[in-house]
Amino acid sequence: MRRYVGSAFLAAGLLVGCGPSETETPTQQPQEQQQGLLTEADVDVATECQGILQFVNEATFNTLDAYLPSNVVHNLVNRRAVSQFVSLADISSVALVGPARLQQIEQGARSQDYIDADCYGIADGLALSRDDASAIVSLVNSVSSTELHDILPYAWNGALNLRNQRPFTNADAIANTTGIADVSFRNLRNAATLSRPFEALINAVNNLPRPHGGVFMARHFDWWANMNGNFYNFQVQECFGERTERVSDPQDHRGTNADAAEVRAHVEAFVNAAASFGTLDPAVKAAGLANLNTLIEGRSFFGCSYGYARDGWSDHSATFFVDAESGFSVYTDRYYSE
Repeated sequence: MRRYVGSAFLAAGLLVGCGPSETETPTQQPQEQQQGLLTEADVDVATECQGILQFVNEATFNTLDAYLPSNVVHNLVNRRAVSQFVSLADISSVALVGPARLQQIEQGARSQDYIDADCYGIADGLALSRDDASAIVSLVNSVSSTELHDILPYAWNGALNLRNQRPFTNADAIANTTGIADVSFRNLRNAATLSRPFEALINAVNNLPRPHGGVFMARHFDWWANMNGNFYNFQVQECFGERTERVSDPQDHRGTNADAAEVRAHVEAFVNAAASFGTLDPAVKAAGLANLNTLIEGRSFFGCSYGYARDGWSDHSATFFVDAESGFSVYTDRYYSE
């Protein structure tokens, strides 16, 4: 098989279990992705699918002509003579190339052994690895309705249809859901795959000993359910961003969204405080915070800080941030119990 070899990231899923309370309602994902390659950046061709580009850039006219109409092949060959194709969007920019032609290109690349089963295929403008596809299915099947709508802020009907039709068994069924198109499907892929180093750090924090108190973090959770639950001593300290106006009183709402600097400062301080409960692997911590910085840079977040208790013998201080566009989110909770 002809393929490009890229750097591998052994993804770690979020830890399931040992959460401090029901108010977190975390919707952590299964860990079957731990040993696979996941797409680490917002690109449209996974490492395992780079052979699709190689096929279009290298195959002879006659080989391409076996899978595509001749006029399309002429356009591709003329364009690649000027510059090599570097993405699916680049290929799609050529005249007469649309979704159907991309599928034919994928078929040709697979038949000519440029890609194998590790490349799942092309769906809604993305060439997915097999592990990307599995991660998308896991995400859509497991996250709350609230988070689905946060990930798809401009595809409300698509999020509703995903919620009503799940569980899904494959990524194609998700891509073919009414209301899901290229942009929304890419949002789902990014939500499913791009934060795994940060999730590994969350895992490490949640694995720290906590005898009569401790810390808890989550990447996937239902903030709406948290803010509308029935808990002892529930008190909003501050909310920010338009989306949280419905769950806080005016005097507790500052209006303006949080920025990357605020999210970064909060998470770094929380992780540093968590280290007082045990030792965090420095490499996991560094990689997780670097991944967080990449995901939040230049972004805007809504969220809240609040206190609550599960019973008369415990106390929790929780904060969450949600990216108003991508739905990327993080929850922190420091607590004690007698």
